[in-house]
Amino acid sequence: MTTTPSSLDHALRDVQDYVSANEPEGLAWDTFLDVYELVQNGNAAFRENRMEEAISFYSRANNIKYGDPIILSNRSAAYIRISQYLKNRAPSASEHRPLSGLDPTTLAELGLKDADKLVELETNSVKSYILKANALFLLDKYAEAQDVILSGLQVDPFSNSLRASLQNLESESCRSTGTNSHGQPGRNDDFDCTLCLKLLHEPVTTPCGHSFCRSCLFQSMDRGNRCPLCRTVLFISPRTCSISVTLKNIIQKNFPEEYAERKKEHDSLINFGVDLLPLFVMDVVIPCQKFPLNIFEPRYRLMVRRIMEGNRRMGMVIIESSTGSLAEYACEVEITECEPLPDGRFYIEIESRRRFRIIHSWDQDGYRVAEVEWIQDIMPPEGTSESEVLLELTHNAAESVRSWIRRAKETARLDQRRLERLVSVEAMMPSPRDPERFSFWLATLSNRRPSERLDLLRIRDTTERIRRGLIFLRAEEQGCRIQ
Repeated sequence: MTTTPSSLDHALRDVQDYVSANEPEGLAWDTFLDVYELVQNGNAAFRENRMEEAISFYSRANNIKYGDPIILSNRSAAYIRISQYLKNRAPSASEHRPLSGLDPTTLAELGLKDADKLVELETNSVKSYILKANALFLLDKYAEAQDVILSGLQVDPFSNSLRASLQNLESESCRSTGTNSHGQPGRNDDFDCTLCLKLLHEPVTTPCGHSFCRSCLFQSMDRGNRCPLCRTVLFISPRTCSISVTLKNIIQKNFPEEYAERKKEHDSLINFGVDLLPLFVMDVVIPCQKFPLNIFEPRYRLMVRRIMEGNRRMGMVIIESSTGSLAEYACEVEITECEPLPDGRFYIEIESRRRFRIIHSWDQDGYRVAEVEWIQDIMPPEGTSESEVLLELTHNAAESVRSWIRRAKETARLDQRRLERLVSVEAMMPSPRDPERFSFWLATLSNRRPSERLDLLRIRDTTERIRRGLIFLRAEEQGCRIQ
């Protein structure tokens, strides 16, 4: 994860106040007071870490007094602070508080735009150079950030803050790019991916001429549609972008053993094994459900791409409100349709399959992966009286449901959306000779709360689940809800 060097941070710790000495000639006193009040309000918000509010105040002040150095400096610092926070934010935090607003790259670019203007206006200001270097660092432009600090040192060769910034920037950029302190690459090979610093696997060459591992490039593009090296805007997607066959053949011929290791490493990320599942943290689903999803978070875009290269399956799980942690029981879903969209999102359709219990989970590249135990109902042995009773109960329930669906269709003949849903659910009706699967399908006919659906996943008694499903169905027909 990218971090901003601590020595660069000091320019972001506070902002400049607007004082009466800032009153320019020719500016009406009332107008100056408006600007003064907006800047002070923005500074108060900045110091209380309310950056969005601070930016709003600074922008309003800038609309009144365009190009004021103090306003530009303070707004640049606020943009950079938000960008830095979002880059350092743990991916799992969005499970509790989803991301919204501008992405970190766009915020850093806005901070850089203000810092650029500030450098032009105040060429002798050390802070203007540090602000610009901060923004460039957040955009992974380490060489340019270094040049900016060197320019600042030409203005003030004795600036301790600039000297410390330069030293810390060099060490940080070496760690970020995988080079040592003498500038030598960690792997002296033209066939390395500059993102993962490993031998290129399934290489893709961009229109701007840079080559990356296919998975590395599109993982990077989940946070913006620019080349990771030169920042050129790229109009490519996993669907339309093909592997560079010539480059791949050269690598396989020259480095067969290492390429085999890279392939094995890649396959381990897309084929999780029998008892491992990537997890999509959203809601409780139960077997026999089918619905669409829009995937927009970068970590889940990466997960979906890997799933689509593998077995197309993942777990759907919820955070329990009572504990604040992952629910123990969840359901496997299969992606039946997947459409990449121009803006990088995925539109997918999923069908729920089997339920499972999470043994333990961990983070992998920002999303959760879990070792699971597959759960089934405790069924009576075939041929026993208990088995015959269960089959009879299931057949009777199936007849009741068919009657219910006929009545529901008749009632919904003027409600096209509800009618289509009933037809879709009816088409997924399992055979009554599979009581467990039928019991879950029965529960999908009514709208249940997440806690109720979670209880259905925990239950291992098919008879009890059918009983509850019939109660839910009667309540649905009567227009009330079971509490």
